[in-house]
This record gives sequence, structure tokens and C-alpha cells, in this order.
Amino acid sequence: MSTETRAAILEAAERLLVASEDHDIATRAVCEAAGVTQPVLYRQFGDKKGLLDALADTGFERYAARKAELPESGDPVADLRLGWDDHMDWASANPALYQLMFVPRPRSRSLARRRVFDLLAKALTRVAATGGLCADPRDAAQVVLSANVGAALNRIAQPELFDAELSHRMRDTVFASLLAEPPAVGTGGTSAAARQLRAALEVTPTEALEPEESALLRRWLERLD
Repeated sequence: MSTETRAAILEAAERLLVASEDHDIATRAVCEAAGVTQPVLYRQFGDKKGLLDALADTGFERYAARKAELPESGDPVADLRLGWDDHMDWASANPALYQLMFVPRPRSRSLARRRVFDLLAKALTRVAATGGLCADPRDAAQVVLSANVGAALNRIAQPELFDAELSHRMRDTVFASLLAEPPAVGTGGTSAAARQLRAALEVTPTEALEPEESALLRRWLERLD
């Protein structure tokens, strides 16, 4: 299948998904809208689940491109807050695609949720490198993404029940439990210092150590944390 045909099928699938009241699509309707036969669709995507997975991953590519355009300042905490708000804005602008990406589907092989998680963990690692995070970045990412997605899905599903300020209340509550003022030098304790150094090495890898030495150092820092 050509790249153009694949793109046409995905574009047709998204149009139908957005127009559908229950956010579901039929492959026959997708084929008609894209001007292809069903065997063509099945050869490329396998089945309807494969089509939905591909569409969800297309949503991630669009999401990631938007994230890449956000300015990265010298204040990683401010960038983290901006990222939360931008996530909510993206969900509001793309409700059908957002639900496809984040509502669990049986036997889904989409990587969209994991890849969004990895982007968030990277942002939290920048915070940890300043000493401003009270938890491991990936543990913190589990909490932040769960709260962010939950707030977004609730707003999409029942905006009359979950008001517009929910996002900021949730954001401030979650961040208050995870963020801290960077400790003064020598006052944060061994665990905090180890966490900060681990994150700093992720943000700015060193070439002073051999790969085996870097791996061993990271293992020691994990144990100290």
C-alpha cells in the first residue's frame, strides 16, 4: 500500500470517528470514504483494532509535534505546568482522538499512551535534575499522567459536572505532592542528592565514564535513592 493510500484511510477513519456520536467506526464506511476496498484496508492494518491503533498512534505524532513546539525555558517546573495545561487544551480540541489514545481498549497494541508517558517522564527528569522533585521521575509520571488524563476525560464526558477550573485544582494538588524547593547544598540528604544526580545524568550524559562505569554509577544511585 502506498503512503498516500494509508494516509487517506487514516484521514477517513478520523473524520468518521469525530462525526460518530459513540466514537466508533465501521471499516466498510471507512473504505467507502477513502475510496478503497476492504481487502486493501485489511492488508495494511490487519483488522479494525489495528486501524484504531494506527489512528491512535497518528494522534500521538500530532501530540508530540505540538509538544516539540512548546518553548523550553530555564524553569523546568514552569514548563511542566505549561505542559499540563497544553495537554488539557489538546484534549479539548481533539476529544474523539484523545479518547481513542487514552481510553483502554481490549488487546490494543497502540503505543500512544506509553509514548506520551515517556515525554512526561523526560520533563519530570528535568525537574529532578534541579533537586525539585520528591520522587523518581517515572513514578511521578505515573501520578501526573493518571491525574491529567482523568481530568481531561471527565471534562470531555461531562463538562456540566466537571467545571473548567478542575484542571487547575487537580494540577496544583498533584504538583504540591511531588514538587519541592531545591535543597540548599548539603542539606537534602543522601537520597535526594542521589536522585538529583541520576536525573542530571539523564538530562546531560557524561563522557567521562565508560558505558560500564555509567551503568554501575546509575545502579548505585538507584540504590541510594
